[in-house]
Amino acid sequence: MSKCLVAYFSASGETKKVAEKLATVVNGALYEIIPEQPYTNADLNWMDKNSRSSIEMKDHSSRPAIAGRVENMENYDVIYVGFPIWWYVAPTIINTFLEAYDFSGKTVIPFATSGGSGMGNTLNELKPSCSSTTNWRDGKRFSSSVSEKELAEWVNELHI
Repeated sequence: MSKCLVAYFSASGETKKVAEKLATVVNGALYEIIPEQPYTNADLNWMDKNSRSSIEMKDHSSRPAIAGRVENMENYDVIYVGFPIWWYVAPTIINTFLEAYDFSGKTVIPFATSGGSGMGNTLNELKPSCSSTTNWRDGKRFSSSVSEKELAEWVNELHI
């Protein structure tokens, strides 16, 4: 049986809800991706072109620093990576996370929360942050109210 990690970034708590349920479903460890500099409400104001999140998302090379590291990443075979959808893709802090570890030969499965946007171009934006031997699976967007049953059905469809 694969050893799973559910790593997530949650700006408002919605992705955290899904990550906690998913960790229960896959019997995996849970790891929160915490920005070294926490985001304020003003930072997250997507209507302000000068807000921190707007500036980061305009710059594809932006890599916000993360506080902490996953202990013993080499022990995990399957890594679920969760995040809110920002500007139709993953926040650049997810690239920071992916670039901090060697995912060679590991399976990485993104999942996201969003009020309405789909996954957009997320997979193509994330793949370059990992080894070419990373086994990517298509991600899926969920509402924060997704049930453990629905998550279990998705996991079963992945055939891991």
